[in-house]
Amino acid sequence: MEDDVNSKCGIVVANSLHDVYSFIKDLQHRGREAFGIAAIGSGRIDVLKLKGTVGDAKLQNLLKIFPASSYHTYMAHVRYATKGREDRVVQDAHPHTLGGKIVDYGSHIHIRDVDAAIVHNGQACLEGISSFIGNFENCDTPATLDYYWKTNEFDVMRNIPGSYTLAIADKRRPEVIIMRDRFGIKPGYIGEKDGKSCIASENTAIKQNGGEKTGRDMTPGTIYYLYPNGSMRQVKVFDPIPRHCFFEWNYTGDIASTLDEISILKVRRELGKELARESNPADMDILSYIPECPRTSVESYAEESGRIPLDIFYKLKGERSFFGTNKQDRRDSIKNNLFINPAIIHLLEGKVVGLVDDSTIRGNNSLRAKELLLEKGVKKIYLLNYTPKIGIIGEDGIPRGCMFGVDMPPEDDFITRTKDGKRNRTDLEINQELEMNVYFLSIEGMFRAFGRAGIEKNNLCSFCIGGKHPFINYRR
Repeated sequence: MEDDVNSKCGIVVANSLHDVYSFIKDLQHRGREAFGIAAIGSGRIDVLKLKGTVGDAKLQNLLKIFPASSYHTYMAHVRYATKGREDRVVQDAHPHTLGGKIVDYGSHIHIRDVDAAIVHNGQACLEGISSFIGNFENCDTPATLDYYWKTNEFDVMRNIPGSYTLAIADKRRPEVIIMRDRFGIKPGYIGEKDGKSCIASENTAIKQNGGEKTGRDMTPGTIYYLYPNGSMRQVKVFDPIPRHCFFEWNYTGDIASTLDEISILKVRRELGKELARESNPADMDILSYIPECPRTSVESYAEESGRIPLDIFYKLKGERSFFGTNKQDRRDSIKNNLFINPAIIHLLEGKVVGLVDDSTIRGNNSLRAKELLLEKGVKKIYLLNYTPKIGIIGEDGIPRGCMFGVDMPPEDDFITRTKDGKRNRTDLEINQELEMNVYFLSIEGMFRAFGRAGIEKNNLCSFCIGGKHPFINYRR
């Protein structure tokens, strides 16, 4: 089942609205389309969903809507949609709910006194509960909540194998239920703030806002319960079968975060080194990168190759074009937010430039970068990707892409495939399509880099680059 409302999103749960607001604001890099908050009190749950970024709502105004005297726990979510309806951004935003009275103001929605609410990062696989999903055929998150309401959290864990880290508030119960599927495809972290437990998609959100420096990743296959007093207990349902999403380290996660005890910084450094060993064009005059994710990788690439990197491009806004709602949104984000530093323009004419990038999926960023460089007289461009080819047709004949929570479904317009989608493009064909010399890190090279950083290839989901389905054979 394809999810129409969420993907590489961010979630947090804590006992303080101030903390939840601060935590989710530091997860804005995981989604910029909409965000929402659920406030949980004794026998009552109220929800607010807004279009835009977290900073579009002021904390002092949220405190008026959700006074501390009425609630004991809060959940929040930033949304990055895959197949959501462009005309219903707020309606499709999280938290999703059962019951309640809706007041719709267009830019934001109040849902008062709901029966249950859910925030979710991932793309739940619902084939095992197909007889329960009813009218939720196009949206996995409310279907998961409805299934929980009719059964319980243990049936959710048993019968929905992946891919999710989620939290459910139920007005029949005082605690918030938090769970991570047995494969751990999506991240989840447990921290502590002011003596109370809290969770977030990435540890940096808690640590950068006064949380304790010690904490732990949520164990895959485990259900956690956060109580009104900030205490937490856990129940193991399955032994972990790690199939972590490599793209979390390559692109999505914050550079300061560790995911499942593996530093994103370290992984990206190792990827840069491996890329330099595989692709280091002899005629390259200038080494640079397309901001922002590859910054660390280009530094280690330079160290490995003996080159000196040069910052050619800059962005004024921190938004990520990859997280745009549609093609036009992504293109506009790139066009209006990628620029050449005027101070170095005189260095570019007649030069051969190598650009390190995290990945080339559709080619939008690289085409804009190429356009800007050619306008300044650059003679030749190498595009050097530290992620292997995504979206290929596998050796088994199955078109690849992501069905587990990244906005690159198997039917996407991948640069790696011919326009009819029936075969993979050769390297020469990709070069001709982008009119650049394009290199991709090999799959073996990426696995070597991850291995040096401390994570085995068997613990990674590699479906989008040709690997096996991470959990197709697990149904119980």
